[in-house]
Amino acid sequence: MTFLRPIHLQTAAWTGVALALATLLWLLSPILMPFALGAIFAYLCNPIVNALVRRRLPRTAAALLVVIGLILSLAALLLVFLPMVYKQAVIFAQRLPGLIDLFNVHVSPALNEHLDVQLQLDAAQIRVWLGQFFANSHDLIPAMLQRVGHRGMEVAMMLVNLLMVPFVAFYLLQEWPRIIDGLSRMLPRPWLPRARRIANEIDSVLAQFFRGQMLVMLILAVYYSVGLSLIGLDFALPVGVLTGMLIFIPYIGFGSGMVLAVLTALLQGGWEPLIGVAIVYGIGQVVESFALTPYIVGERIGLHPLAVIFALLAFGQLFGFTGVLIALPASAALLVGLREVASAWFASPVYQGDEGGTDPPAAPARRRNRERGAK
Repeated sequence: MTFLRPIHLQTAAWTGVALALATLLWLLSPILMPFALGAIFAYLCNPIVNALVRRRLPRTAAALLVVIGLILSLAALLLVFLPMVYKQAVIFAQRLPGLIDLFNVHVSPALNEHLDVQLQLDAAQIRVWLGQFFANSHDLIPAMLQRVGHRGMEVAMMLVNLLMVPFVAFYLLQEWPRIIDGLSRMLPRPWLPRARRIANEIDSVLAQFFRGQMLVMLILAVYYSVGLSLIGLDFALPVGVLTGMLIFIPYIGFGSGMVLAVLTALLQGGWEPLIGVAIVYGIGQVVESFALTPYIVGERIGLHPLAVIFALLAFGQLFGFTGVLIALPASAALLVGLREVASAWFASPVYQGDEGGTDPPAAPARRRNRERGAK
């Protein structure tokens, strides 16, 4: 029977292996976060390690140097960023009841008048909740530590996972050539040229997306922070950095940052901050859509914004936070795979028509009838 040919059995076997691997990843998703994050950092830093190796530095030393540099860079960023965010968070918590009153006075009547929606926020209850939060302290850190202390095991596991990330990244960077070589040796020899071509295309797509997107995020974080500071907006740095960091989620990241900036402008009062926010975010969206993303990230990756949003939600639902980390790399790899499938389909005898002996019994007669009709 034709469906029991070896090629079909081989395809069924590989399909079973893929399904088993996907099930295993789903079952192990709670512990995969440090490995996924470490793999992403290793992939991003591998070109730097390769450049150091070409300069006669041993690979182990190069990997260690790059990981230490990455840790120091992140630590410096946190030391600069966290105190400012902390100070702004304290001020925001103090002004939150005033923002609630402003909403009830100006926004709620408009909603009731134009949309027949009655929405009133309880500012008194917010004040009570803030009072309970800061009950035994006038500072934010002790209050937060008191809340976190009740979930000690979860916090400990999170810290362990974070500490594992640099170790995973180091070992992957150190063993990267051996890993690639081992995977190549496992492939059947007739598959090797095509597998290498597909792997190179996936690497090209991922590199273009990852490194380009990180550069776009950095540029936009600086732009929004500086722009919001120039218009005198409070919390300009955290709002600008948050907008830049979330920009990899199409529309949602930009919208979240703009909503946060608008709320901050309302808290300050007056029309000037609101007008300034509209100008800054309008220019930022135009520059990002028509200049930064097309020229830095490139359009050849082919990931539609809806596909990006769906991938983030779908992988997050299946694998949690780990799924969010691997959503875009997996989507880029799937995109290359779909291109290969589409090329094979368009070249197949089924798609091409009745060539190659695939005609049904009545096809030759129908073809002769068409030819007679054409004459």
